[in-house]
Amino acid sequence: MKSRQLTELAQQLRVDSVRAAAAAGSGHPTSSMSAADLMAVLLANHLRYDFDRPAHPGNDRFVLSKGHASPLLYATYKAAGAINDTELLTFRRLGSRLEGHPTPRRLPWVETATGSLGQGLPVGVGIALAGKRLDRTGYRVWVLCGDSELAEGSVWEAAEHAGYEHLDNLTAIVDVNRLGQRGPTRHGHDLHSYARRFQAFGWHTVEIDGHDVDAVDRAYDEAVSTSGQPTVILARTLKGKGVASVQDREGLHGKPLPDPEEAIAELGGVRDLRVEVPHPPAARRLHPVGSGHVELPRYATGDEIATRDAYGTALAALGTARGDVVALDGEVSDSTRSEFFAKEHPDRFFECYIAEQELVATSVGMAARGWVPYASTFAAFLTRAYDFVRMASISGAGINLVGSHAGVSIGQDGPSQMGLEDLAMFRTVYGSTVLYPCDANQTAKLVAAMADLDGVRYLRTTRGDTPVIYSPTEDFPIGGSKVLRASGEDRLTVVAAGVTLHEALKAAETLRGEGVRVRVIDLYSVKPVDVPTLREAAEMTGCLLTVEDHREEGGIGDAVLDAFTDGHPVPRLVRLAVRTMPGSATPAEQLHTAGIDAETIAVAARLLVETGVAH
Repeated sequence: MKSRQLTELAQQLRVDSVRAAAAAGSGHPTSSMSAADLMAVLLANHLRYDFDRPAHPGNDRFVLSKGHASPLLYATYKAAGAINDTELLTFRRLGSRLEGHPTPRRLPWVETATGSLGQGLPVGVGIALAGKRLDRTGYRVWVLCGDSELAEGSVWEAAEHAGYEHLDNLTAIVDVNRLGQRGPTRHGHDLHSYARRFQAFGWHTVEIDGHDVDAVDRAYDEAVSTSGQPTVILARTLKGKGVASVQDREGLHGKPLPDPEEAIAELGGVRDLRVEVPHPPAARRLHPVGSGHVELPRYATGDEIATRDAYGTALAALGTARGDVVALDGEVSDSTRSEFFAKEHPDRFFECYIAEQELVATSVGMAARGWVPYASTFAAFLTRAYDFVRMASISGAGINLVGSHAGVSIGQDGPSQMGLEDLAMFRTVYGSTVLYPCDANQTAKLVAAMADLDGVRYLRTTRGDTPVIYSPTEDFPIGGSKVLRASGEDRLTVVAAGVTLHEALKAAETLRGEGVRVRVIDLYSVKPVDVPTLREAAEMTGCLLTVEDHREEGGIGDAVLDAFTDGHPVPRLVRLAVRTMPGSATPAEQLHTAGIDAETIAVAARLLVETGVAH
């Protein structure tokens, strides 16, 4: 398109943004109006995309990181013919695909959910990495950011990672409109301040007037022709551009224009331009081909193997069988054991260094491209990336997250390294699966099963060696559990998982020698939980004792309680969990001090039996 046509298209995008927000009675039209020229030029002249085939392997990928500017995105879809005017005006209504912030659950052209600022660029880095090192089909990744979100640390994790990986297929477009939600941004219109920061991370920078369509066009050409570096286009713009009553004025963020009809007239009226978006070149996405049959490691019962070791070995085996599996790590692969995968499949291993937000975001980006990511770090450090996990769920992203060094059982490192909140954190995520294996064979089976699940999947692994109690032929269905000790004389049921499962078994043997029978359930699937088995145990024994190497709130105890929240009779429920602030000590000392070792379990069981709480 020529300059005059691009200007007209930008005005249409502004008008339609105003109309959509006015129809909804809410929204962010002024944030959309500032970036209209940037979007018009990208759509008409540079984005290679087939809207009829959003899965086309050659399509460029676009991420609206400033997700509150969704009216602009939807106006762009209308200009491309992907939606019509009637649908545009359903913006923010119940049942509409056009949500306040875009999500891929609703629209096939959206790569990832945005709206929690600072996430679009990190996910864009993951998509660009997939394009450069995995898909290799030549697509470009364009990310439209707002200047306010450049205050987020996650943006600079992404900037450093993109520069380090020389992602010259990635272009960030920053709409520097000077105004945030409550007033001016930190650097206002000082483009040089932003440029110096990006340059420090190895980016090629271009500074332009974001309302000069010819300058925007040249900047995009420059980005495409730049080799060996990602490019950031820093565009000076005005919030509410084109309407004098709102242009560059504070106090109007997130509000429809006070007089939309007058604003539309000032912008030149309603238009109905249609854009022939450049189609992508022919491309084929060739995933590596594996055998399809997973030869999982097999461990002999009685051996002592850390579940983190079993995770690494199983993941490497899964990578051999499935070419769509990729592994990522936060610079602790020698501890999480993802290094086993890295040694066997170096082309599909991604080191994200100590940047857990980027670790999860890269996983989301790769999942958006059809890969099956397994991302690992210490369980405690995944808490840093919780907002990215939450947004991954909103995106419907299929990612596997693995937290090692969980619980007080890690020993002398102390509480900063102990994942004690992770089960609660992941249980709250919509549609998540939470798994906590106790031995090596169980771990291997669960690692393989995770690949075919939907949504966010979390596997908790243990640092120290634990006994192998299951045969390699045992199956572990998601949502199941294993009853390891049971009799008609059971006085109560002990429910545990991971490290505490072995403590529960020791306690059961001690108690049996004293004539007290207890049932023991291995709750390896913390979410979804095995409701029928727990209810049967409650009916048979009347009392459930949960034991977990985790905080009391939100973990195994609460998962068990959830089995009885639909009106089913609630049994006596007693919880043993980590209620103190640990220090440094040996693993055995940690378990005893926390009150979750075999000795404490046996004491609690005796007390429950003696007092008649357990029958």
